[in-house]
Amino acid sequence: MTENTRKPQAFVLDGDDEIIRPTKPRSPKAEIAFEAEPVHRDIVTVPRTQAARTRRFGWLGILLSALTALIFMWAGLAITQLVESFFARNAWFGWMALSLAGLAGLAAVAIILREIIGLSRLNAMSGLQEKSARAINLDEKPSADAAIAEIRTLYQSRPDMAFALQNFDIHKHDILDPRDRMRLAETHLVKPLDDEARRIIARRARRITLLTTVTPLAALDMLFVAAQNLGMLREIATLYGGKPSSIATLKLAKMVLTHLAVSGGLALSDNLLQHVVGKGLLGRLSARFGEGAVNGILTSRIGLAACAVCRPIPSTNTGGQNLASLLKEVLTFSNGTKTNADTKPE
Repeated sequence: MTENTRKPQAFVLDGDDEIIRPTKPRSPKAEIAFEAEPVHRDIVTVPRTQAARTRRFGWLGILLSALTALIFMWAGLAITQLVESFFARNAWFGWMALSLAGLAGLAAVAIILREIIGLSRLNAMSGLQEKSARAINLDEKPSADAAIAEIRTLYQSRPDMAFALQNFDIHKHDILDPRDRMRLAETHLVKPLDDEARRIIARRARRITLLTTVTPLAALDMLFVAAQNLGMLREIATLYGGKPSSIATLKLAKMVLTHLAVSGGLALSDNLLQHVVGKGLLGRLSARFGEGAVNGILTSRIGLAACAVCRPIPSTNTGGQNLASLLKEVLTFSNGTKTNADTKPE
């Protein structure tokens, strides 16, 4: 009996080949949601007016400085010898020559001081833009207070800004946020100047367009366009409070051209002309009027860039829409007023 006893065995029944194992309950995965950083729509940037420079030994600057010093020494020696020769001939003529030399020296000192003050005002405008941009972007109270104080100092002696300053003083105590206070200053103090600057640009560009069309010589065109553009730059800078002198105007022109080159504002295409004048019409215009229109568009670009450089508070607008509306005003020779078609008859 014991020999026929079977050993224990395991048998798999049909249908039970799949063993169901208890599964552990899975813990739900926590989904991580990343919130996008708030993007401020009023971020402003200061116009770039200086090209990147590499430091190197400036032999040209040393040469020009040495030549300038020699010229001034030669002029002083020549004037001294002239006065001495007049004194040798007659004392009365000598005193007259000395008085005229002193008057000329006084005028030269006044001109030099005026140029230095003009350059310092231009540099102060750049510093004011940086403070305004810092106050708007970082919502910083010290920068906002310093910028508003400088803007008040800049405009408090102008009769045309007295009403705007009065309105700003009424509302500025109701706003505590530095960014909003800068926007309030822009609305009350800078936006009226922007409108006047647009009229200045439109008038200069319209004048250049007309006179380029009728002027027969290209050399006269270049001289006239250069003179009008420099006058426009000086007028815009004076409007915003810069009051540039002769050398400061040339420096402003360099800053504007650098800003245009960096921002790509010198690019000019036929699409812009067709968008302003009308598709198909550009091909039927005369070559002289087309050249005048191009000069007017370039003048408008330079004027808008000058506004961006001279503006005490940087603007968030890109300027494309402003350029298109300004060119419509320039090329249609309108003064920005409503036409008869836009006004309803009484």
